[in-house]
Amino acid sequence: MTTEIKAFIRDFVKDLLENNVAIFAGAGMSKPQGYVNWAELLSEIVHDLGLEIDREYDLVSIAQYHVNEKSRAKLTKKILEEFNEDTEISESHRILARLPISTYWTTNYDKLIEDAFDEANKIVDVKSQVEQIFDTRPKRDAVLYKMHGDATVPSKTILTKEEYEAYYLTHEPFISALRGDLTTKTFLFIGFSFTDPNLDYVLSRIKVNYGKPKDHYCFIRKPKLGEKGSEIQADFEYSTRKQILMIGELKRYGIQPLLIDEYPEIEEILREIENRFRKKTVFISGSAEEYGKWTRLEAQEFIHKLSKKIVISNFRIVNGFGWGVGSGVINGALEAVYEQPKKFSEQQLIMKPFPQFNTGEKNLKELWEEYRQRMIKLAGIAIFIFGNKLDADGKVIPANGVQREFEIAVENGLIPIPVGITGYVAKNVFDEISKDFDSYYKGYEWIIPIVKDIAANDKLTADQIIGKIVEIISKVNK
Repeated sequence: MTTEIKAFIRDFVKDLLENNVAIFAGAGMSKPQGYVNWAELLSEIVHDLGLEIDREYDLVSIAQYHVNEKSRAKLTKKILEEFNEDTEISESHRILARLPISTYWTTNYDKLIEDAFDEANKIVDVKSQVEQIFDTRPKRDAVLYKMHGDATVPSKTILTKEEYEAYYLTHEPFISALRGDLTTKTFLFIGFSFTDPNLDYVLSRIKVNYGKPKDHYCFIRKPKLGEKGSEIQADFEYSTRKQILMIGELKRYGIQPLLIDEYPEIEEILREIENRFRKKTVFISGSAEEYGKWTRLEAQEFIHKLSKKIVISNFRIVNGFGWGVGSGVINGALEAVYEQPKKFSEQQLIMKPFPQFNTGEKNLKELWEEYRQRMIKLAGIAIFIFGNKLDADGKVIPANGVQREFEIAVENGLIPIPVGITGYVAKNVFDEISKDFDSYYKGYEWIIPIVKDIAANDKLTADQIIGKIVEIISKVNK
């Protein structure tokens, strides 16, 4: 990745942590999944007018010409035909839906974004018509503004020049909402060509009213020699020069270009953003009926201090409230927050207490598995401490739930930190990892001696163990 893209990823993750991100999805996100772009949508329309699609660039006007000569009925029918078929969502859609992004904008008519949220078990509040803007869907995770309408209501989509001209009157609430988001959030434009007159209208007025706008980002693919429009060297140089000029215009509006060679790089970048973001969250796995060589008070103090130190170091914690461990995690994290409420937030602690009763058709074992999967996928680092429970005869045994959490963590690429010195499943996890350290710490080989130390060095104090754990978390996030 280029230096510019690496810097973007770093800054974008910071904005994600502050819940200050919005996505603007254009046709380029939908076309690879089988949907048509504007030229393909209007190719038959252009032919009906006696024109050639390869020679036309102002497709908004072409749509208007068709309405002038005939009617809008065929346009409406084309949208119904092309955008109401189900298709597979892309991995980029999945990644975006998993991330904590609460604002989406799109000019697309399809339901790919909504489908990605459904798959992620999240609720999206869709606004495709003006009247929907004034209603709020309960328990929503994100709001999606489909500013040009939805394929399910094709007669109300924005398509013709006349509809664009009247947009600032007919859809003024959309313009106001977009203006507000562009002023306060960091936008990432994906699959967008920047030829939309509505976006141009809003960007120009923000610049006039507020001067230098907030920085946003967009992906732009560099021209390639031999492709359409750049078949020969002279055409390639012309396309490159034109792109440089367009980039300068985008920068005038505060939109920083992220140049890529091929479109699949976008998925790679989004995946790296997700990985970086997840590593800011630490999953603490553990349960304890007894604490080995430590007294209950010593163990609780250790858990308390560990959680507090993680929060103070500006990371988040997710925990399932394991028996004998969860209360220490909560108390330590909240103490850090309440001591400095202007610096740290309760949002740095994500508690996911396990359900205790069967729900619907699922038994408790199925619910717990589903719960663990969702909880662990929020994090990028997993700490394992203790890990024991009582069996039916009152005997202390390894906690199979903690063992399963280790397996899920590995399946999802989390970096494991077993505090082997606490014994039980934490020690078992260390023993498993020690069989092949390289497969668990590829690219992070420096972690191995630290993990060995906190597994076997009896001379380490609780504070020293905590210091080594936080050292790993901090260094992984650099």
